[in-house]
Amino acid sequence: MDLDLRKLRYFAAVAEHRHFARAARALFIAQPVLSRQIRAFEQELGCRLFERTTRSVELTPAGQQLYEEVRRITAVVDSALRRVHEAARGEHRLVVAFSPGLHVSHAVRAFTAAHPDVPIDVFPLRWWERDAPIRDGRVHVAYLRGPFDGTGLRTVAVGHETKLACLPTTHPLAGRTALTTADLDGETVLDGRGRRTSSLEGKFELIASGQGIAYVPESVADSYSRPDLVYLPVTDLQPVETCLAVPQDDCTGRAAAFLEIAAAVLRPPAAGAGTAAPAAGGPHRVSGTGPPPPGR
Repeated sequence: MDLDLRKLRYFAAVAEHRHFARAARALFIAQPVLSRQIRAFEQELGCRLFERTTRSVELTPAGQQLYEEVRRITAVVDSALRRVHEAARGEHRLVVAFSPGLHVSHAVRAFTAAHPDVPIDVFPLRWWERDAPIRDGRVHVAYLRGPFDGTGLRTVAVGHETKLACLPTTHPLAGRTALTTADLDGETVLDGRGRRTSSLEGKFELIASGQGIAYVPESVADSYSRPDLVYLPVTDLQPVETCLAVPQDDCTGRAAAFLEIAAAVLRPPAAGAGTAAPAAGGPHRVSGTGPPPPGR
């Protein structure tokens, strides 16, 4: 069957609002029209997308899967249309993505100084997206944190980051100075393979309320401090690599120029170049005062 983008957008609106009347208002159509379109869409697919009661509208398992797919599809379509309009106007915009906690501002400034005629947009990645936006064309360059599938990508290593355990301050282990993964056996770990939230803020709300723990990079801990959370070193966790990535078929032009400049700017200074190495093994209880360190 051919997917109708209009019906996909109608479905996405109901999935977001969990209410037909509110979704219809957001779409500027009548509610009966929206209801008929959703019923027709379910018939075309051969499965129910919503469980409807007089009080609520909830996604079925099939509906939840489609909602995740639709968000990716509509993002790709919107990006493609943006690029078409930019081409019609003669624009050549560069879109740079970055993972939560990582910062590209220094690299953007350096690139703009060398290429003032190239407009740049920045694209904050959701914590569970990893490399998807660079593969589906939403961005040209990405500053990522491993691990991810590098097939079809040209990657340049930038550095490494320590991972920490994020616990609620009420957790029995919150008073420790360091942990091992064995200490956390049996804990519910909130990651992209299990319970997924749409934002880091939502993830930290779940942790603070005792719904689980998470392993987070140090730069994320620096950027998201809260009085009800504690970040502790996990001595047997391996550091994660940070790198820049572009598609292998886009290794020339603007993306390649940004890659070269950003790699030089974002790599940490060599040991002994006047910066003190961070102390290892102590608790990482960030206070939340002041901006995150540059280049992280």
